[in-house]
Amino acid sequence: MHDTDKLLRKLIAAAALLASAALWWPAPAEAMRLKEVASVQGVRSNQLVGYGLVVGLDGTGDQTTSTPFTTQSLNALLQQMGVTVPAGTNMQLKNVAAVMVTAQLPPFAQPGQQIDVTVSSLGNAKSLRGGTLIATPLKGADGQIYALAQGNLIIGGAGASAAGSKVQVNTLNAGRVPEGATVERAVATPLNQGEYLQLDLNANDYNTAREVERAINRKMGAGLAQALDGRVVRVRMPASAEARVAFMADIENLPLELAAPAAKVVINARTGSVVVNQTVTLNACAVAHGSLSVTINSTPVISQPAPLSSGGTTVSREKADITIRQEPGSLIQLPAGTRLADVVKALNSLGATPQDLLAILQAMKTAGALNAEIEVI
Repeated sequence: MHDTDKLLRKLIAAAALLASAALWWPAPAEAMRLKEVASVQGVRSNQLVGYGLVVGLDGTGDQTTSTPFTTQSLNALLQQMGVTVPAGTNMQLKNVAAVMVTAQLPPFAQPGQQIDVTVSSLGNAKSLRGGTLIATPLKGADGQIYALAQGNLIIGGAGASAAGSKVQVNTLNAGRVPEGATVERAVATPLNQGEYLQLDLNANDYNTAREVERAINRKMGAGLAQALDGRVVRVRMPASAEARVAFMADIENLPLELAAPAAKVVINARTGSVVVNQTVTLNACAVAHGSLSVTINSTPVISQPAPLSSGGTTVSREKADITIRQEPGSLIQLPAGTRLADVVKALNSLGATPQDLLAILQAMKTAGALNAEIEVI
């Protein structure tokens, strides 16, 4: 009976261990899909812009003495409506505001479909809350009208914090009209034009281009895809439009086994944010910056073959012992195998500013101790 209880306790402990491991053990990474690394050339959104008027404001519109274009726009609108304002009339408007209207025309949008628009004040209006956008044509880069916008604005407001202080959540001089524009003209897309279709990769990478080519040819037939360079893959399309849609539906979800990306460190000099990808490595170095000093010692990890085996001694990787010191007396010892992310975290704990981080990482890069590209944003 005693042995049975011990066995039951062991089983319960093992089950608890497996349950906890399921929470922290990382799930296996899934392969990227083609749609996440490439896009079809020409299948994109197009920017639309227009100039219009917002009316119905509660005394928070433009001061026409400082924004004469608001009065001119209103006069032109009234003339279209058959109303002529006597010359020399000084209109003191308070419920009208001149605005810019912008929108994104999505690919394959057809006449009659609705899209969202953003409305922003051009003059000195205090608020656009409660206003109505009058019919505004939206034009593309070619000067043609592609949509017509009109509707009631939704404007963000101010909220109060827990302490009772007023916090501005959103400006009152910009808002949105959900589904406020009606598409009037469609944009031609290359999906049904020509024999070939061009896939543009999101990043210039020869391995990714080769994997896209292999995945398409393996699934759809040899010779259909051809990688032209590190960013462009040309694909021969079926003849009929229906077959092309089915073809694109099949290839856009193809899994891709991608190689590790190029080592890169991205630094935001304004906020001090540092992002490091998984391929960044460190070599031995020592850096002194003001009261901060960083010492990195690399120790090779040697793999010794078993006795009587045919293999030889190999150096599989290097471990990094890192010491960060701030005078006087502050010391952080990082264990072997430390990553650059741990170095940055330790520097932050010692009070290093974003400028300190930038200077130290640039010095490490120049000395050849940081094997990565540094990008400052």
